Formats: sequence, structure tokens, C-alpha cells
Amino acid sequence: MISRKKLIAGNWKMNKTSADAVALVSDLVAAIGKQNDVEVVVCPPFTALEAVGKGLEGSTVKLGAQNMHPDASGAFTGEIAPPMLRAIFATHVILGHSERRSYFAESDEFINQKVLSALKNQLRPILCVGETLAEREGGSTLKVVQTQTERGLEGVSKEQAAGIVIAYEPVWAIGTGKVATTEQAQEVHAFIRGLLTKLFTEAVAQKVRILYGGSMKPANAAELLAQKDIDGGLIGGASLEARSFADLVNAAIAAK
Repeated sequence: MISRKKLIAGNWKMNKTSADAVALVSDLVAAIGKQNDVEVVVCPPFTALEAVGKGLEGSTVKLGAQNMHPDASGAFTGEIAPPMLRAIFATHVILGHSERRSYFAESDEFINQKVLSALKNQLRPILCVGETLAEREGGSTLKVVQTQTERGLEGVSKEQAAGIVIAYEPVWAIGTGKVATTEQAQEVHAFIRGLLTKLFTEAVAQKVRILYGGSMKPANAAELLAQKDIDGGLIGGASLEARSFADLVNAAIAAK
């Protein structure tokens, strides 16, 4: 069994001015910026990426973006290209977040274009998959997750797949305070790992980190992170405050 390094990623969403972001990252670096037991990524809004990147210099914390366009340049007003992210030393990018899917009508096919483009540009995708409340109550959780995962990873090679991060986010548990039970979360994570085995190989599937993205907080982190197939968290609200985010990182260190 391969030992996978836990990963805690903070998705700040549409929060924090550049000055606020620098203050937060300064506190984060002081709290957990030297540890190397767990991989840590912060994903500020685009306007704060460069300033946060400078604030992370000399620390082990990595810089991620919340989205990107698949093309390298062009007439796409308001969009950000992969080379722009690489130029400010971003290493990760969140793709297919449920908010992008629901509010901005992003399709599996468009998200797949982004995944392939991220890999081409040496950015590590954090591909989000997950079901809505109606889909869960309708018994189609695994079907939805399978479709999103398979379509999102279409055209990805075995060599590339090992470096991708998957984030399972039950949409009904994002920002609602509802959390999937540990058993529900582990069931879907194990299902995703099984899918990766079929799509690639067992060896590749064992290398992929699968994060839980549904209201992970310091209070429930230890139990979730103890599960066999839960390799970390994609953190929303709890990543906006240095202490709670550091607590999650420390919970991951304890669970490794």
C-alpha cells in the first residue's frame, strides 16, 4: 500500500482583498509554513494571487488558483490563462467546483478541457466532483460521481493521472454546515479510487490524493482524515481564518 501525503487546500472563494489576503497568509506561514509532513495549498481570488505568492516565499505552503480558462491567450474577456498562473508561480488550480458547474453552467466537457490544459502547463488540477441533495436523495450519487470523474479525466494519460488531485464535494454539504457522515464520505472516496483503478491502474489509483470537500472543520477533521481513502480536505469557510486552517493542517499531520 502506497502512503499518500495528506493535502489540505484552502479555497478562499470570493473573499479577501489583496491586503486582507496578505495578512491571512502571514499568519498562516507563521503557524504552519515550515512543516513538511502535509502538503498545504492556498487558493486566493485572482486579484490577490501575486501578493499572496510573494507572502509564501520561503515557506512550504503552495499557491493555487480557483479557476482558469483552457486557452493560453485570446479574446476571453474576464478570463485567466494557464501561463498567467504559471508566471506568478501558482502550482495548483481548482477545476469543476460545484459553484462553477451550477452558477456558470460549466459542463464536464469544458472542465475536461481545463484539466488537460492545466496538465499541459505544469499546473496540478484539483478536480471537483459531487452530487446535489436531489441526486443523493434520488440514489444517484455514485452515478453522478462516476460521470463527472470519467468525463473530467478523459484523455488524461496514466503518467499524468498520478499527479491529479480529486476533491469529492457533496454539494449539499458545502457551506450549509451539513456534513456527510464519515461512512458516506469514505464510501464515495473508495468508489472514486475504484474508478481510477479501472480508468488507469491500481498503482496509479493508489497514488492519487482524494480530498473531502464538504464542510470539513477542526471538530470533524480527525475522524474524516482517519479514513483509508480520505487524503485531505478542500476547505472553504474554515480556510478564511488562520487558526481554524492551521488546526486542520495539524489534524492532517496527526492523521498521516
